[in-house]
Amino acid sequence: MSKQEFKKDGGVQTFIVSADEDGMRLDRWFKRRVPDLSLGHLNKIVRTGQVRVDGARAQTSTRLTEGASVRVPPLKIDEAPAKPAIKRAPSDADAKAIQKMVLFEDKHVMVLNKPYGLAVQGGSGTTHHIDGMLMGMAAENGDRPLLVHRLDRDTSGVLLIAKTRKMASDLGEIFRSRQARKIYWSIVEGVPKPPQGRISLFLAKGAGMGDERRGPKGGARIDPEKMRIAKHGEVDAQHSITYYATVDKVAPRLAWLSMKPVTGRTHQLRAHAEAIGNPIIGDPKYGIRPDNDPRRTDPLRAIPSSVENKLHLLARRLVIPHPKGGTIDVTAPLPPHMKATFELFGFDVSSYDPIMEAPDE
Repeated sequence: MSKQEFKKDGGVQTFIVSADEDGMRLDRWFKRRVPDLSLGHLNKIVRTGQVRVDGARAQTSTRLTEGASVRVPPLKIDEAPAKPAIKRAPSDADAKAIQKMVLFEDKHVMVLNKPYGLAVQGGSGTTHHIDGMLMGMAAENGDRPLLVHRLDRDTSGVLLIAKTRKMASDLGEIFRSRQARKIYWSIVEGVPKPPQGRISLFLAKGAGMGDERRGPKGGARIDPEKMRIAKHGEVDAQHSITYYATVDKVAPRLAWLSMKPVTGRTHQLRAHAEAIGNPIIGDPKYGIRPDNDPRRTDPLRAIPSSVENKLHLLARRLVIPHPKGGTIDVTAPLPPHMKATFELFGFDVSSYDPIMEAPDE
C-alpha cells in the first residue's frame, strides 16, 4: 500500500493507515507523517475532536490499525526548517546494558528488569532512556526492538519489549484487551483500611486547586503533570480500577501492598495510593506532606530516615499470553532501595500474595 504525502496547503485530508503503521500510536503517526507539527497544536486538534479515526474521536494514545482512515484538519505548520532526525549508530554499550537487564528472551520478545531512575522514553531534558538504547540496536534494514508498554522513570521492574513491529502490535492488542495480568509491589505510608479492596476512580491530568507545589522562588504553582481525581463526564476524565491487598505491615507506620491495575492510566497506582490516604513512600509527586503533618512529626508514624527517599514501587510480575503460543510469566527482583526497606522491617518476599486471586474485569 503506497503512503499518501501530506500537503501543507491542503484543507481537510484523509489518510489510510499503511501496513507498516499498524499498531502505531496516533501521536507517533503524526510525528512520522507531519514532523513539523508542534505537539501543542496536535494535542489541541485531537482534544477538540478535529482528528477522527474511522469517523470517531480519538486520543493521542489511540493505536491505529492497518486500513483505518484518519481525518486530518487544516494544520498550523512550523515553517522553520525541521531539524534532521538524529539517528544513533548501533551501540555495543547499549546492547550490553540492555542484556544485563534481561529477565527473559526468545526470538520474538525480551522482558527487562528496568532499574530505578532510568527513563523508558525521552522527554524534556531526558537524553538517556531505554527507547533510545533500543534505537541504537537497530538492524541495517531499520528494524529494532520496540516498547510494548511504559513504566515511570522511578518505577522499577518488568518491562516488555517486542523485537518486531508486528509482535509489538500483537502484544499491544493483548494489553488493550486486558488479558495481561500486571502485579506491582509498593511500600506505602500508614496501613490501608480496609486492608484489601478495589479502587475505582476517574482520573484527569492537571492538578486542581489545593494541589499547588512551591516553585523555585517560593511561589505556588500548579503541577500540570499530576493526575487528579475527576468526576464522571468531566473533560479528559478516564475511569481507572486497581485491586490492592496488604501483604504485611508495620502498624501504624507503613504497609507492603500488592497492587493489580485493571486499567493503565498515567500514574494510576501512585494517584490511587494517595487517594486512599496511603501514598507510596518516596513519591515526589503524590507523597508530599507539610512539615506539621502527624505522619512527619509523630515518631510512631513517621518513616525512619534510614529508608531511602526513592519511589517504593516495583512492577513485580507480568503474566501475558505469548502471541506465538504459551504464556510469558516473568517476575522481577526487588530494586536495591526496596530490598533494604524489606530487610529493615523484616518483610519476607516469599509471603503469600493474595492479589493474584483478585478477579479480572
